[in-house]
Amino acid sequence: MQVVSRLMVIDQGIQYLQDMGADHVCKVCIANGGSCCSGCRHLKDGVGCQLRNTSCTAWLCGFLKYVLYEMGLLQEWYDFWDQVPGQDFREDFTPAFLNIHTPLVSYNIEALSQALAADLEELSRTHFGINYIALREKIDKNINQVYLQRNPKKRTKYIRKIQLLTTHFRQFKTTLAHFREHVEH
Repeated sequence: MQVVSRLMVIDQGIQYLQDMGADHVCKVCIANGGSCCSGCRHLKDGVGCQLRNTSCTAWLCGFLKYVLYEMGLLQEWYDFWDQVPGQDFREDFTPAFLNIHTPLVSYNIEALSQALAADLEELSRTHFGINYIALREKIDKNINQVYLQRNPKKRTKYIRKIQLLTTHFRQFKTTLAHFREHVEH
């Protein structure tokens, strides 16, 4: 167990997101009207977030959640943030110092996020009017169901839905296969 500051936890989460290459996905999504921060009072136009907090750092959109899901890292992310009290929607009631039992270990999987961003850009070019928000939310909802569902048949149904929703993520899947091949050898 380690005592850390609230700011250290936020910094660790932001560093993890940077190491996974989240900015590549966010840039494409924001450019296509899919900003998850839209309407937040802490967002300053052209500058970004003015009040980093634990809840916003811990929250993953469906696209970023998908990257961690496919890499088998999503449970680690959840386990880390489950240790952090005081998270609320765009609010933070986390104490100044807290105990962390399991640290968040970063992985350099930026190439996966770059590949997903390229797939999303391709989708915007080839599927005029694609609703990034709806796609992101459907992926998010189905991944959540995979983790919540105890019935194996129903769980398989949600896994298949994720596969169907991500059919156009060809570059991502190629890069993922490459990652998995190198991990196994």
